Amino acid sequence: MNILLKGGRLIDPSTGRDEILDILVVDGRIERLGPDLVAPRAQTIDLRGRVVAPGFLDMHVHFREPGFEHKETILTGVQAAVAGGFTAVCCMPNTNPPIDDESVIRFIQNRARIALNGAVDIYPIAAVTKGRKGEHLGPIAELAEAGALGFSDDGDPVADAEIMRRALEYAAMFDRPIIQHAQDQSMTRGSVMHEGLVATSLGLQGWPSIAEEIIVARDIMLTEYTHGRYHVAHASSAGTIELVRQAKARSLAVTCEVTPHHFTLTDEIVRSFDTNAKMNPPLRAREDVEALREGLKDGTVDVIATDHAPHSFDEKEVEFQFAPFGIVGLETALGLALTELFHTNLLSLARIIELMAVNPRRILRLPDVVIAEGAMASLTIFDPAQEWVVEPTRFRSKSRNTPFTGRRLKGRPVGIINNRQVFWND
Repeated sequence: MNILLKGGRLIDPSTGRDEILDILVVDGRIERLGPDLVAPRAQTIDLRGRVVAPGFLDMHVHFREPGFEHKETILTGVQAAVAGGFTAVCCMPNTNPPIDDESVIRFIQNRARIALNGAVDIYPIAAVTKGRKGEHLGPIAELAEAGALGFSDDGDPVADAEIMRRALEYAAMFDRPIIQHAQDQSMTRGSVMHEGLVATSLGLQGWPSIAEEIIVARDIMLTEYTHGRYHVAHASSAGTIELVRQAKARSLAVTCEVTPHHFTLTDEIVRSFDTNAKMNPPLRAREDVEALREGLKDGTVDVIATDHAPHSFDEKEVEFQFAPFGIVGLETALGLALTELFHTNLLSLARIIELMAVNPRRILRLPDVVIAEGAMASLTIFDPAQEWVVEPTRFRSKSRNTPFTGRRLKGRPVGIINNRQVFWND
């Protein structure tokens, strides 16, 4: 594998580097960096107008295997990740069996090694509690030693305060974060969308934003008490962003992520009764979307993650109340981020790369991707100006459940290089 990448714009926020240059990759390793490189025996790829960045990591995906392979498999999930420009993902534990045992971690790691020859690094997030039942802590030490980079009962919250306290304490011993799905379920029974004027007008059961904020506020207090590390998954409300902002001002080890659908869409889309607009947490009001965007801008939000949640056509093709929550997101994430955040002049390209490549690795205590001579190449390449229309029939994911069908986006992944594998979306 000898490839000469010509004329791309290298942006690496971890080093502050932003320049146009050539990159020669030989057998998966960066051999030379610089202007006007010549390599007669290398395949030359013209990257003028395109950006070369450290490999993107999505720290919140659901690949469904084991147990729900009709929705997604590790192989189809990896194919979707490649198409979305990701070189690494973290898979959440709501599988069957859940990731609460070393054997399940080994299973996922083995599947990852053979999916497209290991083109995408897959890091398991293990369950906080045994069976994700919220009753007893899982074997945190065993799971951490097996390779779990964090702990979450995602899909459900860790509702019991004492269990959350102990989880924060034990996970801190291994420098792992607890990743919370923040939802007070006593306030959301039967809820299917954001509580507000739209829900009232449609006659649908509302889901108040305070149901998220109560859990986040409690957990921040527990984080301060235990000196643990706490990460809010898919933050959706203005109140949550303000709580995280205040926690950071007190120098607590609190971080959060937002999804492209939450910083793009509002609950108004539910008027269509499209079940692809049903997700957990729900799409919220315009003021919440603006708060998420402000959090992305001012540094309160640390990560853009997709919460990629595939469901089959039949599962979503039912009445809105009965449809499962969730949408696919890997293949539209970068396009939405560039369209909604970069081309609106809200964020720079460097900030978007920081949110999608640098910060996830730092939260999970993974080494930064190094773009330097002698380093292994882990690169995401994208065209910030390419316009395209979302066509789910062309997705590489096994599922097609997206609310963005037909939307025109500006900015698209071009390809990835990782683990000596090269894939071009063209």
